[in-house]
Amino acid sequence: MDQPHHHHQRISTVGGRRSLHQVEFPTSLVVPQLGDEIFHVAHPQHPISQTHLPDLFTCSACKEYGAGERFTCNDCDYQLHDFCAFAPPALKRHPIHPLHKIIFFPKPVKGGILKSRCDICAKPTMGCVFRCTVCSFQMHPCCAMLSTEINISVHPHTLRLLPMPGQSSNGDPAGFVCDECNRRRSGRVYQCTICDYHLHTVCAKNMVNGLQANGIKGTGKPSMLGTVVRLASQVVIEFIGGLIEGLGEGVGQVLIQTAARGKVLH
Repeated sequence: MDQPHHHHQRISTVGGRRSLHQVEFPTSLVVPQLGDEIFHVAHPQHPISQTHLPDLFTCSACKEYGAGERFTCNDCDYQLHDFCAFAPPALKRHPIHPLHKIIFFPKPVKGGILKSRCDICAKPTMGCVFRCTVCSFQMHPCCAMLSTEINISVHPHTLRLLPMPGQSSNGDPAGFVCDECNRRRSGRVYQCTICDYHLHTVCAKNMVNGLQANGIKGTGKPSMLGTVVRLASQVVIEFIGGLIEGLGEGVGQVLIQTAARGKVLH
């Protein structure tokens, strides 16, 4: 049986854009050329055009965040990662999973009672995914852009992907603290081949999807409690404004300004 070999992938950013202007998965034989405008099978009703915008977006295919390079529809709110737009039907001998061919599924694969998760970053798979039909290994398209060895712009040495860590006795993710986010979390980790530098695959993904290059951090879902508090504050301010209409111009104005300041602080 052929032995897996390490495959290098360079991930760097130049002027806020990935230096890999063209999409290149680790197993790509031919790098596809990106046109200015295309019709995509996932969005056949309108053409989508390649653009670069610095704001955060959610890819309509994989449901993960991105920034910078993307394909957008001018007729609706459809947006697509460039690597999702050009994801091949299958990846043969991917360096991270070389023993089986992994198939591109345009829709999420149900995982039963438990959430279906990526075997690289350990985050849920909510949209398109690469999945092995032999052993159920799966990964996001963004994770498929990674390899067993990578070089990044923020560290001078080659990083090598470690085996999947287990969990500690108290249920917390076992493993290493990432030198970029300073956290310990689930998912695979890259380790420097020379020094003690470690990098989460989640943080490595942010160097692929454009988040790091565009200065975007803290992309967690908005708090439901925070939304409720903001709505309640708005209701209270409007209610107070109605009550004080007849109290006089001076006192009323002071109360409105005080309530408005409280709203801003939320």
